[in-house]
Amino acid sequence: MATETFTTRASTRSRSHRLLGGRRRTVPNVILRHIILIVLLIALLYPVVWLLFSSFGPSAEIFVRNGLLRGTWTTENYVQGWNPLRNLSFGRLFLNSIVIAVLSILGTVISCTMAAYAFARLNFAMRSILFGFMLVTIMLPQQVLIIPQYILFQHLGWLNTYLPLIVPRFLAVDGFFVFLMVQFIRGLPRELDEAARIDGAGHAMIFVRIVLPLAAPAMATVALFSFLEAWNDFLGPLLYLTDPSNYTVPLGLNLFLDSSGNGGSQWGPLFAMCVLSLVPLIAVFLATQRLLTQGIATTGMKG
Repeated sequence: MATETFTTRASTRSRSHRLLGGRRRTVPNVILRHIILIVLLIALLYPVVWLLFSSFGPSAEIFVRNGLLRGTWTTENYVQGWNPLRNLSFGRLFLNSIVIAVLSILGTVISCTMAAYAFARLNFAMRSILFGFMLVTIMLPQQVLIIPQYILFQHLGWLNTYLPLIVPRFLAVDGFFVFLMVQFIRGLPRELDEAARIDGAGHAMIFVRIVLPLAAPAMATVALFSFLEAWNDFLGPLLYLTDPSNYTVPLGLNLFLDSSGNGGSQWGPLFAMCVLSLVPLIAVFLATQRLLTQGIATTGMKG
């Protein structure tokens, strides 16, 4: 009996030593991983922090002294940057970008979800071929379509309007978003469709009552990426908008740069408006972070 007790205690001690030894071996690894992550985080956030600090300093000192060790602090850059031109306020540019972004989100989400439902659930002629053509458009550079699109919009009389930036969004022109939604809808159980058909529902009712509620995470992902694309778009507004009152935020930021090369760029107001232009992006990301993570995870696991 004593021998068995001694053996049990010995085995318990050896097991505890192994566990403690394993913990001691893993603690340095955990600390090292945290150090690496902190260093990477600092490297990624440093440009944003430098931009924020530089927006509160005089333009003459931005590239002379370290932005994080600034001696002079002022909010004059935000006052000057809010009115880049005499009759133009940066608030108008924000409003223009918000209108384009919101309409782009609506058009992209509605059209891409409808197209994805057709590819994922409907049986029609040449479905596979058309789906393949849609995938090919993902690899097509945007620059190839600039001249044909410009000529088309010119004949339609849409230049210097928001129509070239908004109308294509309602036609499911972004193949990546269609593919993303197709992957998600294909993962939904078809038994739900069959049960709805037994109750007399058609494709329209199935799409509205079943697919749309279940596809909310994927739709949130599409909406967020569509907002980022529309908000940061510089080439499209540069091509189609000529009136400064119709400019968007990226074009407004370009007004602070001296294109003549004489060193007249207003870096302080530019950095101040760059900081303000990041606020909507951060707010939208924080608002849709949970749905974004869920949508990326679910669409990525379905083939």
